[in-house]
Amino acid sequence: MNNFKKIGLSALAGSLVAVSAHAAEISMSGGASVAFTSGDDKGKTTYYQNDSITFTVSGETDGGLSITTSLELDGGANASSSFDNRSLKIGHDTLGTITFSGHGGDSVLSGWDDKTPTAYEEAWALTTGNVKIDGVAGDNLWRYDSPELMPGLTVSASYQAADQTGSNSAYTDVGVMYAPEMLEGLTIGYAAGEVDETINTHGSGNVTGTDESTMFVTYASGPITVGYQSSEADGSTATQDDDSTAMSISYAVTDDFSISYSEHELDLGSSTSDQESDGFSASYTMGGTSIKAAFNETANVAGAAGTDRESMEIALVFAF
Repeated sequence: MNNFKKIGLSALAGSLVAVSAHAAEISMSGGASVAFTSGDDKGKTTYYQNDSITFTVSGETDGGLSITTSLELDGGANASSSFDNRSLKIGHDTLGTITFSGHGGDSVLSGWDDKTPTAYEEAWALTTGNVKIDGVAGDNLWRYDSPELMPGLTVSASYQAADQTGSNSAYTDVGVMYAPEMLEGLTIGYAAGEVDETINTHGSGNVTGTDESTMFVTYASGPITVGYQSSEADGSTATQDDDSTAMSISYAVTDDFSISYSEHELDLGSSTSDQESDGFSASYTMGGTSIKAAFNETANVAGAAGTDRESMEIALVFAF
């Protein structure tokens, strides 16, 4: 969907002193969006803007390694800097790919936290205060993704070291994904990770646990895709044992227009009230322009009985 504008590295040779003699490529891609959104039907409805440009430099070494580094320029990243996600990838055709994310990295569990199909947003998304099970994501994170070890089978693993302040201990996880050739459209995955108890939160409203795991299965047949996912967090006490299930169905009405319905239920060990979410999403794309919408509801947000919220978002998205 993106049209990359490519510039030969030779054009920059005058300003880059220590460069390889091998050919390299610089590409640039970007996007912008404006959205009308509300995370709580009792609160204000607001607008927000996303805009980012990602610069990518890639090349190949004598040993056949492909090297790719990327840096995202994001107007909404933070008040002190306009730079956001950045990473370095080292890939090999037969050995796989190692990625170091200096900022904005996804572990296996955080990247697979909800693999059920959706036209735009998951049922738990958008609502203020919602909780989910999703491992660890963030800065200074290493990840390995294998090539196909056999037809349809890949393995991934990630590692995040303890930070220098000592507040977060090291995190590791591993996952396996399998899309069997004999049953086209089926994908099965499983991932498990260890989260230290000293980590109080891994983002906005995530679950703390010693061990976390997730299992998912999706199946696509023609325009219809269905999915089911089960996750759990097992802590050192009963109040830290949490389980969730998610299921959804999406339908591609046309090549440009898709709709979906999804449900998500979280059983918190610290509460007798389950967090229950459901939502509808839709997406329409024409060229590089998309209109996307999600309408979600959640009962017992974060296990608080009677705390029910409705959320919605309508976004106009441009990709270039």
